[in-house]
Amino acid sequence: MRDESAESPVARSMPDPASAEASEAPASVPVSLSAHPEFRAGMRAVAPQVPGMIAWGLMTGVAMAKSGLSIPEALVMALLVYAGSSQLAALPLLAAGAPAWVVLATGFCVNLRFVVFSLHLRQYLMHLPLARRLFAGYLTVDMTYVLLTQRHPHAAADLAGRQSQLAFLMGANALIWAAWMGPSLVGVLLASAVPTHWGLGFAGILALLAILCSLTNHWLRVMSTAVAGVTAVVAYALPLKLNIVVAIVVAVLVCLQFERLVPARKGGA
Repeated sequence: MRDESAESPVARSMPDPASAEASEAPASVPVSLSAHPEFRAGMRAVAPQVPGMIAWGLMTGVAMAKSGLSIPEALVMALLVYAGSSQLAALPLLAAGAPAWVVLATGFCVNLRFVVFSLHLRQYLMHLPLARRLFAGYLTVDMTYVLLTQRHPHAAADLAGRQSQLAFLMGANALIWAAWMGPSLVGVLLASAVPTHWGLGFAGILALLAILCSLTNHWLRVMSTAVAGVTAVVAYALPLKLNIVVAIVVAVLVCLQFERLVPARKGGA
């Protein structure tokens, strides 16, 4: 009787499908993002912006505490909103008792640019589960979006490339979030002890100007900045700081019109 357990030389030489899958599986399992080299690359890329974020975050925390919000309200706003420009735009409205729709509309208009950012980032993040996309969206700011798209102009199609891009983005996001949130919370808690002659407001303005200058790398962006600035000054007398909203709307409309009429210049500015 033939021994069925004996394998022929051909059978012994053929790879076992189960063992082949087991040997390939670890290569397809993503490593921790924080352990990825691109995570540290993202932190290094955004590091020059950290001093400005610290000053801006501290100034915003102090402004929230001195605007009439209670300490718990200011802490919740700092943690959940995480949008310095919207916070600074909303605080005078809250202090003046403006209607909720005005506060919400102002915050929406100030952060309207993130709608455009999210449309572009969709191709980078759409492969992630919804919860992770929302978390990445919460953490992503102007600078980290710009750095990601400069380093990776096109979204990767393979697993390794997607992981590298996500690690870079989250590394930059992690450092900026810490540089903003820590000083912001300190500013809220220690607002009464911070001397006004430190000039934190001026430091925050400098931080905003640094961010603005880094983003105005196209002639349309330069024009939108100029139009928004002039409009905000002309409409300064409007109540409830509505000159900010008017400036944003006018700048967007003017630049959209110019974009249709004037052919885009090669190479940006």
